Amino acid sequence: MDKKQQFSFPTEFTNTLGKRLIAGSASAIALMFLLSNLDGMDYTQRSPYPTGVNGTPPLVMKDGDPHIRALMRTITASEANDSQPYSIIYGGEHVSDLGRHPELCVPIVAGPNVGNCTTAAGRYQFLNTTWNEKAQRYHPRPSGFWRWQSYSFEPEFQDAVVHAWLSDPQAWGVDIAEQLRQGKLEDVLRQLSGTWTSLGYGIEDNAMTGYLPRIYERMLREELEKTG
Repeated sequence: MDKKQQFSFPTEFTNTLGKRLIAGSASAIALMFLLSNLDGMDYTQRSPYPTGVNGTPPLVMKDGDPHIRALMRTITASEANDSQPYSIIYGGEHVSDLGRHPELCVPIVAGPNVGNCTTAAGRYQFLNTTWNEKAQRYHPRPSGFWRWQSYSFEPEFQDAVVHAWLSDPQAWGVDIAEQLRQGKLEDVLRQLSGTWTSLGYGIEDNAMTGYLPRIYERMLREELEKTG
């Protein structure tokens, strides 16, 4: 994203929970007001609200199913609510080296897993173990050989792995793309909530969870316009 179009975040969004959670009734009221005016809003302007309220930055990946792409951007809204989601780690800090998964275990400060630490990183908040497992199956350009293979965590590969994973009916026991084409977004979010708990139906949603259907519809319109 062009730096001139990046958002500035007030102090309340840059603490340890930062760019992932929006707390308090005042913020909830403000969010409701903002959402009621989404369609007429130029969201390249500076805003005190995270980008996920309006949608999320475009994917680096250029091809793929528009329904899956819209879903990926929706996952970003609840998991990596930031103008630079590919480099974010749990807690809101950013890493500069994406040659591999950062594997930084950051203490969890809220929710049912408080007291533990998490390696969640990138646009889709991959744990290092999940990234290694899925990259072995879906990464388009691993480097090295056999046991010594490594998997770049650069943005295009984060997108490629997630798109391939979500597009694989055998991975989920259901054709997610087809469900989305049939308008069964709720079923899809429920299916995925075991992996991305902030999508709802899991153990740890957040203030963005309730807005995800509307975010998805907006992202889908954008993605369909690109293919039209």
